[in-house]
Amino acid sequence: MDPPRPHVALLPSAGMGHLIPFSRLAASLSEHCHVTMVSILPTVSAAESRHYTDLFSTYTNIHPLHFQLPPFDSSAYPDADPFFLRWTCIRDSASDIFNHLLTTSRFPISALVTDIAVAGSILPLTKSSGMPCYVLFTSSAAMLSFFKYFPTYRDSNPVSTGDVKIPGLRTVPVASLPRPMHDPGHMFTQLLVQNARSLVKSNGIIVNTIESFEPDSLAWLRGEQSQSQSQSQSQSQSQPGFPPVIAVGPLKPVKIPIFTIPTVLTWLDQQPEKSVVYISFGSRTAMSKEQIRELGLGLEASRCRFVWIIKTSVVDTEDQTELGELLGGGFLERVEDRGFVTSKWVEQEEVLRHMAVGGFVSHCGWNSVTEAAMHGVRVLAWPRLGDQRINADVVARNGLGIWQEDWSWEGEEGIVSATKISHRLKEMMADESLQETAQKVGEATRNAAMPGKGLAELVRKLEEFA
Repeated sequence: MDPPRPHVALLPSAGMGHLIPFSRLAASLSEHCHVTMVSILPTVSAAESRHYTDLFSTYTNIHPLHFQLPPFDSSAYPDADPFFLRWTCIRDSASDIFNHLLTTSRFPISALVTDIAVAGSILPLTKSSGMPCYVLFTSSAAMLSFFKYFPTYRDSNPVSTGDVKIPGLRTVPVASLPRPMHDPGHMFTQLLVQNARSLVKSNGIIVNTIESFEPDSLAWLRGEQSQSQSQSQSQSQSQPGFPPVIAVGPLKPVKIPIFTIPTVLTWLDQQPEKSVVYISFGSRTAMSKEQIRELGLGLEASRCRFVWIIKTSVVDTEDQTELGELLGGGFLERVEDRGFVTSKWVEQEEVLRHMAVGGFVSHCGWNSVTEAAMHGVRVLAWPRLGDQRINADVVARNGLGIWQEDWSWEGEEGIVSATKISHRLKEMMADESLQETAQKVGEATRNAAMPGKGLAELVRKLEEFA
């Protein structure tokens, strides 16, 4: 007889960078389990709201469970990132969210998968109730290794922050730490430490990565002494006191109606193979007006074909800037024969898989990295905030792309000049060796997606709770 199907509930937090991997995991699990997906309302961005609507209408076997957050007084956090505020609000409402899940679910829940951003408030509840709970870590295994060690570092360095030497693995330079973490009292730092300390209460940690892409970090997280041991021992081995780490990547994209404006794909259809640079800095990263103009001039000077997605604000509903005015008089007309520029939503995976795309200027959000790896697209890494410098290091170490480490990011003064941008773009697109390596990474990533060993392991564990 087939094992009973477990009922798994998934609890994402806020931001497309978190919602996309949760949706992909939900879609994959729905082939083996009963799945409930919690949507916490109102969403911060219009993109999140649209994504929920299309996900639930397309995947009718994913049961939606909506929770309306109470009003949140943000006056104590002036100028805070709106997504950080939402995580804080979810943390404060954790008990109500968990009780709502227990009392309104159609039938008993076998296990919960919660977002790392709210793990510190959810895991104590699942632990006390006896409900199995896994954490979906929405960044890289490299970031998870830093995340695991950082509370220990903070205990030894309570008032200052420097380079973080992770014993037995690598040193993370202070310049690669998210800017808020330089301040031990910052709300983001405190939330991160709380979430990291709580991981020992989980049944396991799910990471959207593959064994061959981050072998050293995964081996370290599992307490393995070498890569050869990593290959011969169980995927679930963990360090003493640390839960199993399951690499389920690459999670396949969800098959929902494409948001991409049709003219982007039509334009790409007319371009030579591997000739186009795609430029996007994610769903919640905005550059200064001065830096956007320098980037535009750099693209123009490079003579490369390009698709450029411009974002001018952290929350998409606030993107009201007129592109012609933003980029300066005549820019759009000067590049119209070889450039496509828009501020509208583009389904990134559809663009990266297009045969015309040969390069990607990316902030190195982890979803972007995994999508570039899946399609073997060269990356010019330009991290902007958060975990992105740690992820950019993974890109460079794997030969998927190049990273100019001295280019500025959040909170740093200075503008990267058009001349430097143009030089790096031309260098990336002319580097055939880099292209070959990126294609090999793509082949390895796609091969890993076929058997789905990590996902199968997760399903087996969930079936034990059915």
